[in-house]
Amino acid sequence: MTARKMTARKGGSDDAVGERIAKVIARAGLASRREAEAFITAGRVAVNGAVIASPALNVTAQDSITVDGEPLPQRERTRLFLYHKPRGLVTTHSDPQGRPTIFAALPKELPRLISVGRLDMNTEGLLLLTNDGGLARVLELPATGWLRRYRVRAHGRVQQARLDELHRGITIDGLRYGPIDAQLEREQGANVWLVFAMREGKNREVKNVLGHLGLAVNRLIRVSFGPFQLGEMPEGAVEEVRTRHLREQLGERIAALAGADFAAPIIAPALPQEQIAIRRPEARAIGDREPRRTRPSRDRQMKRRPLDAERLGEPELARREKRRRFRRKRR
Repeated sequence: MTARKMTARKGGSDDAVGERIAKVIARAGLASRREAEAFITAGRVAVNGAVIASPALNVTAQDSITVDGEPLPQRERTRLFLYHKPRGLVTTHSDPQGRPTIFAALPKELPRLISVGRLDMNTEGLLLLTNDGGLARVLELPATGWLRRYRVRAHGRVQQARLDELHRGITIDGLRYGPIDAQLEREQGANVWLVFAMREGKNREVKNVLGHLGLAVNRLIRVSFGPFQLGEMPEGAVEEVRTRHLREQLGERIAALAGADFAAPIIAPALPQEQIAIRRPEARAIGDREPRRTRPSRDRQMKRRPLDAERLGEPELARREKRRRFRRKRR
């Protein structure tokens, strides 16, 4: 079947109509839909042996698709990973300027992953990674409605009344930003700490909005994305979300829009647990558990506290310390 014949498919059953080729490439985990479209326009994609030049093409499971002469990898189960991105890494697979990237820093045992949106080079915190380009695309959309929450340190002063005005959204240099929930947490020397929550996440939105209010952002930490939290993940750590938990958090609507597949196999061979650099929170029998870790010294706890306070915020840190004291009393 030629590419020309496939473009003429209209109507009929879902199997006959098929899906857009960029969507199929993205779901195979080879690229995001946007990247897949760029592959096509660059002449890197062929369908049934014929190179195509436009992403306006539907394909079915019977069609043979190759990228750079290689067949698409077999689609595996939809997976999602939480990554604590450090500062100084670029959210891209390859950087023309040769800067370090998050994907070069990830454990080699991971499948090929795509980021859900991006974080600027000097922004740190929670970044979602997935092997499913369809899921990445859906979660990036403002229409999905997932809240992104940030902790922000900025130089300058601002009143809560001015931050409250952001609830109605704001237009800066002709660009409209949607509603923002901004709370003044505390003042620290010449800086202020804020909590920002928004559902759109336009490029450099936090910095642009606060710059408009006379503040200069000097630290930006994403602490949550939808139902997923950064919590106490160490910097640079990766944690996979269990399939059942992922399905529950996405819900039927988002899973259907993304075309998520929770029944497919995981293609990569399982490695011995000691070789896997991914934290997997799985239940184990009591006899299989590792010995309890020794509690860090008080000096080490005091050294960690300023960093934890900046990432989590003093109120949350106080709540966690209260829970720790309560647990120690019960032992």
